[in-house]
Amino acid sequence: MKAIVDASVVLAWLQDEPGSDTAEPMLMEGVIGAANWSEVLQKGRQHGIAEELIARLLTSFGLTVEPVTREDGERAAGLWQPGIGLSLAGRLCMALGLRLKVPVATMDAAWDGVPGGPEILALR
Repeated sequence: MKAIVDASVVLAWLQDEPGSDTAEPMLMEGVIGAANWSEVLQKGRQHGIAEELIARLLTSFGLTVEPVTREDGERAAGLWQPGIGLSLAGRLCMALGLRLKVPVATMDAAWDGVPGGPEILALR
């Protein structure tokens, strides 16, 4: 199934964390938003892995990067609610799922039941 993947999904797979076995299929022909792509590359850099290596590896799976649009920004702002604890990158990921009308895969429990959000595939 084509899905939007949150940075948490990609990072779980890259770091062989619990749930990485369910994360890998999501990388096949999946889509990641530019904000989450940046987060993945930054975390790799933080752990001493070259950004180019991570980019080549992930794109070899067929993972594509989708730009952030004005509409995404507006939807992400609308998804903010006090006390929910969703980051801007998380809300942009959800907005991308709404725009493309596909589910969003995440490892983050805070995403469950966000009013107005997309279908969430919780991979924990």
